Amino acid sequence: MLGNSTRNSLILALGLFLAPAPLLAAESTIEFPSVAADVPYEEVEALPFRPAEHKLAYGEDPLQYALLWNPVLEQDATPKALIVFIHGGCWLNAYDIEHSYALSTALSQEGYAVLSLEYRRTGDAGGGWPGTFDDIRAAFAFAEQLQSSDLNPLPVIALGHSAGGHLALLAGAQEQNLKGVVGLAAITDIVTYAQGQNSCETATSQFMGGDYASKTAQYRAANPTQMRPHANTFLLQGSADTIVSPSQANIAGALTITLKGAGHFDWVHPGSPAFQTLLSTLSATLQ
Repeated sequence: MLGNSTRNSLILALGLFLAPAPLLAAESTIEFPSVAADVPYEEVEALPFRPAEHKLAYGEDPLQYALLWNPVLEQDATPKALIVFIHGGCWLNAYDIEHSYALSTALSQEGYAVLSLEYRRTGDAGGGWPGTFDDIRAAFAFAEQLQSSDLNPLPVIALGHSAGGHLALLAGAQEQNLKGVVGLAAITDIVTYAQGQNSCETATSQFMGGDYASKTAQYRAANPTQMRPHANTFLLQGSADTIVSPSQANIAGALTITLKGAGHFDWVHPGSPAFQTLLSTLSATLQ
């Protein structure tokens, strides 16, 4: 049963989708600086953004919320799709939704409605496996309810970056009513990823509550490579990524696009060549 805050958010959100309030392109848009490949994280954090128009609770925990960016449209244009975005950050609560505000802003300026998810992560009460993914599943159910009474529902695309890409792929394997799934530098094989030595790879065992030998069933349940992906799944990967190896961009049934020279954070910087690849991929997802 929905709690009061979740029910109130749902009522509000249903009104937003039944009577959408897109922003006109002439009102205001943010110009993002062009950058070369292999963008550092600090540049992403420093980007300008437009605040979300709405904050919606999909659960009772303070971290179970989504931010909704209305699409920015030309006169008489219609939104392209609803993107449900899951930010990355090694599943750790040290990295929250804020570094993805610029990406959500830019996608909304391209005509997409963007529902960006915050969720419980490792270090939060209830976070880690399976609580983190329980939040993602609840958020997708909430997104589906948003449009359930709409006569013209938008196609829904699941989009995730890094650890958020891992969660998006898991959701896509279960949510077949999605139009498509796009993983940006996504962690696809959590078992092999946990064997690495960088700071994100070593955070895997914290997220899973132990190593593979002691949590074998849990790792298998959390591993996208053990599942049939959504039929319209894209993996976008940079060849210069040192946080998620290009070898991770490999799931049977998914289409992999590798961008030469791109680093891990290029995908969430709207001024990068990787962002243009993302826009092209989103368009292909809707075909």
